[in-house]
Amino acid sequence: MNKKSVLRTFLGPGLILGAILFLFLISRFFPFRIDLTEEKRYSLHPATIEVLKSLEEPLEVEILLTGKLPGGMRRLQRSIEETLRTFNAYSSENISFYYEDPLSLPEDIREDYVVSLTEYGINPTNLFVTEDGGQKSRLIFPGVMVRSEEFETGTLLLRGEKGMSPDQILNQSIENLEFELINAIRKLITKQKISVGMILGHGELGEEDGFGIVEALVDDYEVYKIPMEQAKKVEDLDPFAVLIVAGPRDTYSEKEIYLLDQYLMNGGNLVFLLDAVAVNLDEAGGEGTIGFPFDTGLDQLLFKYGIRINKDLIQDLNFGYHPVMAGDFGDQAQIVPLPWPFYLAAGRMAPHPITKGLDQVMFRFASSLDTVKADGVKKTPLIFGSDLNRKLSAPVRVAFSDMSEAPDMAQYGLKNLPLLYLLEGNFTSFFNNRFLPENIDPSKFQASGNEGRVVVAGTGNLFKSLFNMQNGEPLPLGEDPYANLTYANRLLLQNMVKYLIEPEGIIATRTKQFQIRPLNKAKVKAEKVKWQVVNVVFPVLILGVLGMIWILLRKKRFSARSK
Repeated sequence: MNKKSVLRTFLGPGLILGAILFLFLISRFFPFRIDLTEEKRYSLHPATIEVLKSLEEPLEVEILLTGKLPGGMRRLQRSIEETLRTFNAYSSENISFYYEDPLSLPEDIREDYVVSLTEYGINPTNLFVTEDGGQKSRLIFPGVMVRSEEFETGTLLLRGEKGMSPDQILNQSIENLEFELINAIRKLITKQKISVGMILGHGELGEEDGFGIVEALVDDYEVYKIPMEQAKKVEDLDPFAVLIVAGPRDTYSEKEIYLLDQYLMNGGNLVFLLDAVAVNLDEAGGEGTIGFPFDTGLDQLLFKYGIRINKDLIQDLNFGYHPVMAGDFGDQAQIVPLPWPFYLAAGRMAPHPITKGLDQVMFRFASSLDTVKADGVKKTPLIFGSDLNRKLSAPVRVAFSDMSEAPDMAQYGLKNLPLLYLLEGNFTSFFNNRFLPENIDPSKFQASGNEGRVVVAGTGNLFKSLFNMQNGEPLPLGEDPYANLTYANRLLLQNMVKYLIEPEGIIATRTKQFQIRPLNKAKVKAEKVKWQVVNVVFPVLILGVLGMIWILLRKKRFSARSK
């Protein structure tokens, strides 16, 4: 063999090895990642990258979803691992992970550990798997624990909306992995908390009723109760990133309305949870009571911003339950939960960062919402009622005795009434072209603002706590002791505050969408043989043909040399 033949033999592989070595050296000194997927599955939101870059110590992630899993759960498991590897690629400190099945722990610590997981919302899910020709059930924990050297937190990763198929729930959970994981990491590393205020002084939720709001937010924010009469100027409200006005019963003064209005114009965020009809449930027994319309003075403010809360109450046949006395058994009063159409279990969510993937949210005694003209304001409905709604204009009869009557389906002809609105954009002050309240400095008046946002619901009970029937203690938001269910009100509040404070922050990662591309089972069955031939026979034939061509070429070349 001459030198040219040797050169030709080693030149091709040498060039390939050189190119690989060059790319390796480039990646070591100038690391880069290229996401070639259509949906950018392996790309991170800038807000996520910013959090990862700010890490000051290594983190350890314990993946609880492990063991023998069916295909869908394995896909979620792989996605968790892939997301963590992507996080580690962008992180300033190492993020490691390992798998741990809580049920495989020693018996003396297993129970305490499982109970500790529930504190982070990681409850076991009963999963049915096929083993040995039959179906068996086993408990899985679809969540993770995230730990630094001093602290730990956890998060549930399998979440979905009511009525979704298992495939849709899995797909949505995978879409939200980036948000759930980076949110847990940020909880560990956040050192200075943002302030959120609850307005008091007009019959708003009391300390026990408002327990759920504080409990839901206290881990991430400093929550303060603000007596409105003590606020003398707009600057008194400025330290708070969000102000919550929940269920007032008394009228706001003109000056108080001015302070809230100017707080919004200066970039503040407002949550209005207002009752348009007053209902006293203590009088709903026997012949019942009447719910009358009332006004806190805030309706005119919201009208200016582009929303109207109507003087009515919505009934929905996708309802919750309310306890009523059903007589005595011996010397014990019998309390029975009965269906109550005034309690709306709303499960239709807008594909918005606040509501995407939420389970049902409970609205009690909610009024309908209408939008009105407000130039520059974008009005986004976030949550809707079911396909069977009706509106009862005030005054409205409210009586427990009506629970025993079957509903007339013909009266429930309204569909998907909006129950929660987000307003954002360029707001015009309610006091624009009006006289300002007394003792107000006109030089500080702001006629418009475009940095603040407003959320509106036609019920003051959206974030009101219920109470434990045994000990009377207030419960976390969403826990319903009567129906033995947990609604998503707590998660809704947390998402809402995150979005209001930083709409382009990590909450924006919830907008990711991955397409489900299931196989067409009928087509697979009809074309099974064809694709088996394509995948098994064709490769063998192609290799055989290429081999014959290679043999013929070699034979021809060596026969020419021999001559």
